[in-house]
Amino acid sequence: MTLGRIWARLKFWPSSLAWRTGLVLLLGFSLIQAIGLGVHVLNQIEVNGIVAERAIATRDGALYRRVVSAPKPLRTQIVAEANGVAGDRVSLDPVPPYSGTFTLPLPTRQIIQGSLLAFPMPDFLQPRQVVMRGTTAPSTTILSFELPDGGWLTVQSPFRPRPPWEQPGFASAFLVMFALGALLIFWGVVRLTAPVRTLAAAAEQLGRDIANAPSLPEGGATEIATAAIAFNTMAARIRRFVEDRTFLLTAIGHDLRTPITRLRLRAEFLDDDAQREKILADLDELEAMLTSTIAFGRDVAQTEASVPVDLAILLRTVIDETADIAPAASARLAYQGPDHITIRGRPLSLKRAFANLIGNAVKYGQSARVSLHQTERHTLRVDIEDDGPGVPPGELERVFEPFRRLETSRNRETGGSGLGLAIARNAIRAHGGDITLANRPGGKGLIASVYLPA
Repeated sequence: MTLGRIWARLKFWPSSLAWRTGLVLLLGFSLIQAIGLGVHVLNQIEVNGIVAERAIATRDGALYRRVVSAPKPLRTQIVAEANGVAGDRVSLDPVPPYSGTFTLPLPTRQIIQGSLLAFPMPDFLQPRQVVMRGTTAPSTTILSFELPDGGWLTVQSPFRPRPPWEQPGFASAFLVMFALGALLIFWGVVRLTAPVRTLAAAAEQLGRDIANAPSLPEGGATEIATAAIAFNTMAARIRRFVEDRTFLLTAIGHDLRTPITRLRLRAEFLDDDAQREKILADLDELEAMLTSTIAFGRDVAQTEASVPVDLAILLRTVIDETADIAPAASARLAYQGPDHITIRGRPLSLKRAFANLIGNAVKYGQSARVSLHQTERHTLRVDIEDDGPGVPPGELERVFEPFRRLETSRNRETGGSGLGLAIARNAIRAHGGDITLANRPGGKGLIASVYLPA
């Protein structure tokens, strides 16, 4: 399994490119901060150890001066009073305590020696020698001062350097640095990924409204400007292709209507009534197919403006108009859903799409039950159910192909032109939605589900 798939399966892994980039950078920044914090802690521990040894040396040096400056009868009292202060154990001994101790490392002895030398003291009071030893359990620094008049003053001080994390401002400084770094990371990521969001929005708008979609600004960084120029060029080529296709279909429709009209006039002069009716029926079907084909082609190049549309009212209007066209099925036409719900769309295009779907339901299923509801936060679904024979599972997607009909006759009353579903899906997809078909449970009837962005 690749690393990318592992990341993708993690529940906290976001889907947004900006959040993914920001999270990766934040994790890297956190790792760097942790390493920096660890180095700082190690250095601070060493510094705090030096500070603690100096404090011990200074305190013990001051005690030695008090003891050596006092008359011998009073030294025992001074030692007794100092015993226990700051956790020290002070004693007057004939020899230093060597048993169970070890000689302090040279760097530590140099630190202590430097602190003692910096302590002001007359020459005649200086100790003959200072023995520096220590213990590990517990950690103790032992300084034994040889008195000028004999004997040893031994001070055993607990070695407890202050942990760095207990110092004021230790955590707050790194938290402030982390917060500022995180803000800078996400600000930069949002700024850098803004062109990607702009490109995605432009592509979405181009897919919904080819004719009126604005061009991308061709400024900014070189890569962004290059992508914007390429996108604008692609959009211009698509517009030209659609315009040429629409112009071709319009020209064909204009040119074909003239011979159709001539044939209709000539058919009127036929003496054979049966042949005349057949020819006129074929001409009517041919003209209906021509009208549907032109409508299908023009839907791609729809120039109708996108405006707020009350979808609930539009659906009820289509149902009422269908009932007027097919009064026999009016009792089996119904709407269920909210009284009002507004979306942005092209009303004529939407009305044509739903008219085709509801008309198909009435033609082939003798009924149309329309329900409108919101399935997700930004998605509306319109279900159109009928009581017809349904569609074979293998044909549920193929019926959306232009001129694809389950009924193979050319009769307008049964087979139609085979463009109704193609026109409907084309219109709905131009609004950023889609249409799916499914057979109703039980094997009787079809459900056409239309999904539209809310």
